[in-house]
Amino acid sequence: MVEDRIARRITVIGKVQGVWFRAWTIEQATAIGGIDGWVRNRMDGSVEALAAGPADKVEALIAKLHEGSPASRVDRVEVEDTPGIVGPGFVQKPTV
Repeated sequence: MVEDRIARRITVIGKVQGVWFRAWTIEQATAIGGIDGWVRNRMDGSVEALAAGPADKVEALIAKLHEGSPASRVDRVEVEDTPGIVGPGFVQKPTV
């Protein structure tokens, strides 16, 4: 159903680079299923993601990002609505 499809831009702040966070995020999105988007490191040390899909699935991924990968430490997660224009699948993008 198109009406329940949402898109969120997520920024994760903490010890989230060099701790397998991006690959772990892709694993989580794939395991949840139905989520399109991407994840990338940012030069400021944060990790940014864009997730689009059914509201319940996107919210489930955001909940996982609050927990973080096993070696990470998540201090803060910022979430904002976005148009969510992404291709199919969930991929890693280059650092910006």
